[in-house]
Amino acid sequence: MSVPALHFRVAEQGKVFALAGRHDEALRHYREALRLAALQGGSDVCQRHYAWCVLESLERSGAHEAVISFCLRVEAHYQQQPPTSELALQDLAAHHERHGLALAKLGRLAEARTRLESAVALAGAGRLPLSERVLGWTRAGLHVDARRITLEQDRHAYWVVRPDTVRPDVAVALPPVASPLG
Repeated sequence: MSVPALHFRVAEQGKVFALAGRHDEALRHYREALRLAALQGGSDVCQRHYAWCVLESLERSGAHEAVISFCLRVEAHYQQQPPTSELALQDLAAHHERHGLALAKLGRLAEARTRLESAVALAGAGRLPLSERVLGWTRAGLHVDARRITLEQDRHAYWVVRPDTVRPDVAVALPPVASPLG
């Protein structure tokens, strides 16, 4: 059995930190994994996965504006280069979903609804059940808040980083960051 590439192993450690709720360390590891993947010729799929892990840690740590900003950049990319494959179309739909959920968690429900409707339209009916659920709540005038959305995200296996998807046996930690002298 071959040893996975270093970028994969560093990203796995990031996932270990994310599962422990240490998103600052998770983000540091994901960003290094992205850098290493670019240097080591990691596939676009790897790099996209690591970027998705970054988004999850940002979202889980409450940095919803950063999630929205990232999603806007992805959406702008697809405006310039429209999706030409089913994978790219689903990627765009997933970013619209994440963007909409971040907006909803911030209480910006009208904007969230627009993004989630777009996500469902792009993905096709039944492919984004979480978006459809939250849209149903907004259409019915039900209360929607960050806690309720997070519970639904857990229920729908929305997260990529879950205990069943992480390989701590191959994880490699980065050296600790030196603290400034005080």
